[in-house]
Amino acid sequence: MKNLILLIALFLAGNGAMAQIKLDKIKGAILSGTGQLSKEEVGAGLKEALTKGASNGSDLASQVDGYFKNPEIRIPFPPEVKNVETRLRQIGMGGEVDKFVLALNRAAEDAAKEAKPIFVSAIKQMTIQDAFSILKGEQDAATRYLKRTTSDQLTQAFQPIIQNSLSKVNATQYYHNLISAYNKIPLVKKVNPDLEAYATQKALDGLFVMVAKEEKAIRQNPQARTSELLKKVFSQQ
Repeated sequence: MKNLILLIALFLAGNGAMAQIKLDKIKGAILSGTGQLSKEEVGAGLKEALTKGASNGSDLASQVDGYFKNPEIRIPFPPEVKNVETRLRQIGMGGEVDKFVLALNRAAEDAAKEAKPIFVSAIKQMTIQDAFSILKGEQDAATRYLKRTTSDQLTQAFQPIIQNSLSKVNATQYYHNLISAYNKIPLVKKVNPDLEAYATQKALDGLFVMVAKEEKAIRQNPQARTSELLKKVFSQQ
């Protein structure tokens, strides 16, 4: 149990000299027998921290320009038909291509709003064993856990939302017009890639990038101790 408490402290204290001083004091308190944390408290504290990270990640992705102005997750014109984009820009349709890319990212931002409750549900079902594995894992261990346990459900939830969002922001119409214009160019190989599948996958990929960033911040930032459990841990200084 002492080792477990040290792990949760390391998970949420982060790096740096000040953090090390705090950890040394916490370690001393624990080894002297003053630490009073149960497995249930540790599990609950970790779940709250993960809920915060997943919620923040989905909130950042779902805001206006959450995808479009974030180079890490911005969704480009489908790369497997990059020649379509290139050719259309060559014939003066660059503005239409840009409208489509913006609409594509707006659709992803709209769909990302639905991720939070799915993440929260998965975190609530986390076992103590899952929590231990995450505590001992890499910087993105929690994100990997969420990806493993929520990807299927997120895909199912995102598909109809993406479909609706693509239509709502005119991305579907823009795409149809672009592909139709390209296919009318003499001697080109006609294409018709699945826009909804592409948009859904890229939206999910971007969402997990944001969750991973939030997880890393929670692991390294002492300010993440917002739960009563975390306050209890860090009060032992």
